[in-house]
Amino acid sequence: MEFSPVNTAWVLIAAALVFFMQAGFAILESGLTRAKNAGNIIMKNLMDFCIGTPIYWFIGFGIMFGTGSLVGGIDLFTRGDYSAVAPDGVPFYAFFIFQTVFCATAATIVSGAMAERTDFRAYCIYSAIISLIVYPVSGHWIWGGGWLADMGFHDFAGSCAVHMVGGCAALVGAIVLGPRIGKYDKNGKPRAIPGHNLTMAALGVFILWFCWFGFNGGSTVAMEGTTVAAGGVGEITMGALAGSVFSTTNLCAAVATIVAMMFTWIKYKKPDVSMSLNGTLAGLVMVTASTDCIDMYGAAIEGIIAGIAVVVGIEFIDKVLKVDDPVGAVAVHFCNGLWGTIAVGLFATTSAPSCEINGLFYGGGVHQLILQLTGVGSVLLWTGVTMFIVFKVIDKIFGLRVTDQEQLDGLDIHEHGMNAYYGFRIDK
Repeated sequence: MEFSPVNTAWVLIAAALVFFMQAGFAILESGLTRAKNAGNIIMKNLMDFCIGTPIYWFIGFGIMFGTGSLVGGIDLFTRGDYSAVAPDGVPFYAFFIFQTVFCATAATIVSGAMAERTDFRAYCIYSAIISLIVYPVSGHWIWGGGWLADMGFHDFAGSCAVHMVGGCAALVGAIVLGPRIGKYDKNGKPRAIPGHNLTMAALGVFILWFCWFGFNGGSTVAMEGTTVAAGGVGEITMGALAGSVFSTTNLCAAVATIVAMMFTWIKYKKPDVSMSLNGTLAGLVMVTASTDCIDMYGAAIEGIIAGIAVVVGIEFIDKVLKVDDPVGAVAVHFCNGLWGTIAVGLFATTSAPSCEINGLFYGGGVHQLILQLTGVGSVLLWTGVTMFIVFKVIDKIFGLRVTDQEQLDGLDIHEHGMNAYYGFRIDK
């Protein structure tokens, strides 16, 4: 097989960018939580990647990309022939590392929602299981030639496959774990527990925004050659498709940030910093499924939806469901991953460079919308039920939650025997 140096380089560059998202998540989550838990948050993000990498090589990749409708196959240490699933002109191991970093991204979403009260050993076990079976099975349905792919379900870069899966696991984990001490008063009213460093959180968001160009743009898995043009008429270059993906991704994130800022400005009388930061991420998550099949107008509309959905979602989860999510991960990844996947059935248009479907609002009827809803429902059912069982079993055997004293003192001291800010005064 003849390989394309340009396409191979692009996939490897994109894989490196997606890997660097781990740094963005680590300092974002650390900044939005308290100083006494900063080291613990960093360790969880580090171990998500380091545990997930060998686990995905050992068995996860085979489950995701083997032949089969419901599950791929058991291929220990990934020794099989995957030439049929690797993109044209891209060597297998370039494709393999690209998929590995996506798996790690899904796993690390959970750490923020379960921050400041989760036993480190129990968390490492969870991280292994999501990379071992949970993410690969639903990933097979969507990207590995499974039944959803056969039906025509569309998730270009992972609003559903990565973000909704990680967000759903985060929601289930936070429910099973329970809130932090002091989060709710005796009447059930939530209390704000501010993070210790908004500057770090902002840098984390900028890193994630930068890396998202690899997350979405890299999902073209090519930068040279051609693909089918809009409506199946003629061809366009892969570079043109990548340019469109970059543009819709960027626009949706920017609009979502503006809307989140304005919405909180009106609602709270001040433009909220952390909500605006989460608005950026919400827009990025929202557009990920549809970025290749929407025009700029669709991207802007999706940004408006994301900016409102993340603020409403955070308040609903906090005040109505009374689920303690220190960083807003559930609203960002679960809520906007869900809405972003559904948005394909609404805003897809053949005026996009390589899109062959029209959504409901572009005269395509409800067919694609029904497919998207089917995919969302099935993945939600699989992830929600499986992760509930996983967290309950882990809690029963190992204990999912640290003691009250450990939580009050901080996980850095008790779990790791150190302080992330040694020599500084740390307010409890």
